[in-house]
Order: sequence, then structure tokens, then C-alpha cells
Amino acid sequence: MKRMIIASLFLIIGCKEEKKEMTIPVESQPQEKVIQEIKPQAHEAENAKKWLEKSIGDYFKADTNQDKVMQKITTRDYYEYKTDAINVDMEVDGSLTEKEFQDKWRKTFDVQKAGIGVGFLISGQDWDEVKVTSCKLLTESENEFLFDVVLSDQKFKAEYPVTITVIKDNNSFFIADVWQKEAKFN
Repeated sequence: MKRMIIASLFLIIGCKEEKKEMTIPVESQPQEKVIQEIKPQAHEAENAKKWLEKSIGDYFKADTNQDKVMQKITTRDYYEYKTDAINVDMEVDGSLTEKEFQDKWRKTFDVQKAGIGVGFLISGQDWDEVKVTSCKLLTESENEFLFDVVLSDQKFKAEYPVTITVIKDNNSFFIADVWQKEAKFN
């Protein structure tokens, strides 16, 4: 996943540089085409951000059906990966050791950022009302958006910083990866 993000960054930088080099020929074309090429991308990133904020809110409001909501808002691979990460070294059917987990998923995801043994999106087992307090677009490609997100729970005075990859597939958005970071308590 790390390689894919780095490759995406190079692609974005390369595309931006290419657009700069193509400034002279673009000016000779009608200006409407330039606006049409730029607007949909910005619109998609904003749509992805709104979808992500709403989906996270819906997940934390779905007190008893969180697993179903998680399945609905994540890719199949990420759902299986995070479920394995949550259950590492637990005494449940299908749980993996940490080494088995790393061997199974290291080619697909950055297993160091999986949030092993902790829940989806936040590391806290107890929470009151988790809300998105910050959601900033870091990078985007044609169908992939990387967001720096901060979730907070005012009652427990906790902040949960995460980096979330959202993809667009068949006109729907899905969470494809979450890099969980250490929680901050105020």
C-alpha cells in the first residue's frame, strides 16, 4: 500500500508538471474545456470527503450494527484485513498470530499501521460520541483519495488521528485502508 501511495504521489506530481508544460497549447483551446477538466476532479474529491464524513458518523451512530455498516463502507479486502487485525492473538475461530497476520497481509497493506488489537477507526474500547473534527485531502488520483482525519470524543477527551484511503468503484465510495495512529488524550 505504501508503494501505491508513493506511486500515486509521483503520478500526481507528474500530471501537475505535465499540465504546466502544456499551458501554452491549452490557452489556444477554448477556456471552457480547461474548466471542465479541472472541475470534475475537485468535485469528486469533495464528494469523497462528504461521503467519508457521513459514513464515519453513520458507523458510530449504528451502535448494534457496526459490523454491517463497516462491511458496507469498506472494500472487501480491507474489511477482512481489519477483522484479522482486530482478532490477532485472540482466542476466537480464525484468529491469527501477529506473524501469521503479517505474512498474510504485508504484500497488500502496511501491516505496521493496521491497528492490531484495536477497533475500526479508533483505538478506544469505550466511547461516547465520536465525530469527525478534521478531514483534509492529502492526495488524489483518478479514483483514489487520501485523507488526514481526526476523530474526537469530547466526553473521553480523546482524539484519534487516522489517515484514510477512499476509492471510487462503480460510482460508489469505499474505505480501502486506514492507518491508525496513537490516540491523544487531553
